[in-house]
Amino acid sequence: MAATSTVLVTGGSRGIGRAICLKMAGLGHYILINYKGNQAAAEETLSAVRAAGSDGELLAFDVSNGAEVKQVLGGWIEANPDKPIGILVNNAGIKEDTLMMWMKDEQWENVRRTSLDGFFYVTREVLNGMLLRKAGRIINVVSLSGLKGMAGQTNYSAAKAGVIGATKALAQEIAKRNITVNAVAPGFIQTDMTAELNEKELKAMIPANRFGKPEEVAHAVAFFASPESGYITGTVLSVNGGLYT
Repeated sequence: MAATSTVLVTGGSRGIGRAICLKMAGLGHYILINYKGNQAAAEETLSAVRAAGSDGELLAFDVSNGAEVKQVLGGWIEANPDKPIGILVNNAGIKEDTLMMWMKDEQWENVRRTSLDGFFYVTREVLNGMLLRKAGRIINVVSLSGLKGMAGQTNYSAAKAGVIGATKALAQEIAKRNITVNAVAPGFIQTDMTAELNEKELKAMIPANRFGKPEEVAHAVAFFASPESGYITGTVLSVNGGLYT
């Protein structure tokens, strides 16, 4: 692994994704900020990346759309042979919470397609270059929900559990090529996604007695992305304040 690299962060415009972009920028990496619709937020993240002393660019595509991933991301890779993607962070994900008996087909499909299909389309597009270079880091942002399940999140829990299984399988396929595949599983983190939750009530369940910060998840991602983590693969690291059951 090169000391600095091009890093692609999917869903990089806000929340945990933005924190990962800034952490990796602070380490000197060139940041590709993927976003689907919120260009203003993505531009704010790019400004912050530059303020952190690095550089990058925006890549707008829907991770769940295989043709779009191939066209936009594949096109970028082809046009930028001097900036090979050495680190991929699959962070894009959405929640559409409801009890399964009320869940609509599109709520199941939207959540699954963004997290699980998105992982597949984006990783496949980036993987070939990593295999040719015999180097790479793939880090998947999953969830406590994917490990223990959460009521009202059958769709989200299934999608994230799928990515955890894929992480472990892909890690075994490509370890000989010096490419690691790991996952970070956040618990309750202070982001837009958890803004509607009752933090005061929920933190009583958490041994650390607080929600986590996006920067704490970003730190775990940077650990897996580092050159020194080359002998760690197929691992899921929980960032959850001790909330396991």
